[in-house]
Amino acid sequence: MTESALLTHLPALVKLDADHPGFHDPSYRRRRDEIARAALEYRDGDPAPDVGYTDAEHEVWREVWRHLDSLHARYACREYLNAAARIALSRQRIPQLRAVNTSIAPHFGFRMLPVAGLVTAEAFLKELGRGVFLSTQYMRHHSVPLYTPEPDVVHELIGHAATFVHADFARLNRAFGRAALAASASDIERIGRVYWYTLEFGVVREEEALKVYGAGLLSSFGELGRFETEERLTDFDVEVVADTPYDPTHYQDRLFVAQSFDEMTRDVLTWLDRF
Repeated sequence: MTESALLTHLPALVKLDADHPGFHDPSYRRRRDEIARAALEYRDGDPAPDVGYTDAEHEVWREVWRHLDSLHARYACREYLNAAARIALSRQRIPQLRAVNTSIAPHFGFRMLPVAGLVTAEAFLKELGRGVFLSTQYMRHHSVPLYTPEPDVVHELIGHAATFVHADFARLNRAFGRAALAASASDIERIGRVYWYTLEFGVVREEEALKVYGAGLLSSFGELGRFETEERLTDFDVEVVADTPYDPTHYQDRLFVAQSFDEMTRDVLTWLDRF
């Protein structure tokens, strides 16, 4: 039996919602299972497994960058832009986690390790405490290259990878992890909300202009292009943030704006130190 035939007969690992762009595409579903299986077989301590990305997947990556580059120039905060310049992700081909780790690990010890799909907030946050970012490796469906209903390799690499070579971003990630390791179940929920509205969807003022530092915004053409006029922008208060629920299944309807990146970092670190 060939490898492709064997994969067809294995039980499905990845469950897609009926409204997922790839739900009715059997080839995409097999591809997702193939990549998920490699992540499940990964053992910590080994190099992250390489994925043999297809030409179509590389083209999705290129299409994303064709739209995001100009938006980053306009909206990305200087801390992100400086860090992104250090790792210089290819605009032409999807980088492998193994290669990205070679770039980021020497700075502050972070590694991006494969995961088959979504994990709980608790599991994700706790891994940050030991310098591990759990990363998906699959690509969104080619029919909608500028949209994904779930974190994919575009989100992980474009949104998060650069942050692990910046001192304040790295400090924040580790602080979230340490807090999660010490927190109760109810505290985990509040910590997760602060993570969501900062390192995923954070906005700051930079010389009176609105700038973005959250990975969810930086990796989303649709959301980055609309947040300034279409979403409710609220002054950042970490206690309010911790009590504000979020819905990850659609564009955000509320974002919190800090007066500066340094002020946000200080306030969040102080808050996390309570745990």
